[in-house]
This record gives sequence, structure tokens and C-alpha cells, in this order.
Amino acid sequence: MSDEVEGQVRTEELDPEREARRQLALAQIRQYPDPVLRMEARPVEEFDDDLRRLVARMKDLMQEANGVGLAATQVGVLRRVFVFSPEEERVHALVNPSLELRGDEKETDDEGCLSIQGVTVPVERVTAVRLQGRDEDGKEVSYDLEGMAARIVQHEYDHLDGKLMLDRTSPEARREAMAALRPRLVLR
Repeated sequence: MSDEVEGQVRTEELDPEREARRQLALAQIRQYPDPVLRMEARPVEEFDDDLRRLVARMKDLMQEANGVGLAATQVGVLRRVFVFSPEEERVHALVNPSLELRGDEKETDDEGCLSIQGVTVPVERVTAVRLQGRDEDGKEVSYDLEGMAARIVQHEYDHLDGKLMLDRTSPEARREAMAALRPRLVLR
């Protein structure tokens, strides 16, 4: 089993049962051009059982979909919450996150998205960030992240502001992605 991440999706061969579970999870994730993906999320004010249930659902969906990150907007909830898993064994939840870019070093790499299936585009991101916020229980958390983990949280943080990877790529890559998406958009 491969632990390689392509874009925002773990790439590995899945057995038929696991692939069926992946497809069921993806069916619960909003897909482009759903307008909710362009909406800005609101801050979370209550750290209650509803929030913990949302975070648990998002963690399960992200893992079942073979993703490495998932924002609440991607499940139709306009709250400033996302989950991410830079390593397979642990999933972190961030509520009301703040993101501080650390340094000027940038890197361009392909990104994918659970809400834009089958498309990857090159996106330039800073290579190191500090992420702060609270977990689903309201405890303060802070992470200094580099490399792929920094890329993942920048991608998810963008979702909370209604931004997509298509907004951060080159005009040529955006045209190619839209051309690949167009046949599916017409059929919806």
C-alpha cells in the first residue's frame, strides 16, 4: 500500500469494497460547481456536541474518501472548521484557524481536491506555516508545519474563505481543468 499523496488525495490501489466506500464518501462531499464552495465560512461560537459530531463526520468522510484534508464548507456547513491528516495515523481538527505564513520560500506542486474530482493543477504555496486555533473541544492548538503538511492546511484554509485551487493556478491550467470538468458540468 502506497502512502504517497497526490494533490489532496492519498494515492493507493483500493480493493473493490474500499473503492465502494470511497465513492459513498465522495457522494457526501459537495462537488464543483456547488455554490457553497464559494461561500465564506463563519466563526464557530459554541464548542458543543453538534460541533464534535460535525468534526467526527468530517474525519470519517475524509478518511473514507482517501483524502488528506476536508473543510466544513465541502460538506455544506458554513463554519470555520477543517480536518487534516499529513500522516496516515492521526487526523487533526482545527476550529476558527488562523494561518501565518513563515518565510518567503515558495514551491509549486500539483494539488487535487475532494470537491473537484479527477483534476490536479499546479499551485504555488509557501513551504512553511504556523497554524493556530482550537480543537473540537475548544482547547487551543498550534502547529508549525512544512512541506506537504503546510500545503494541505493552506488548501483547506482557502476553502473556508470560498477559494478553490482553480483560483490559485495559472490561466492555462485553469482552462485545462475547466475543459476536463465541462462534460461533467453539462451532465449534472
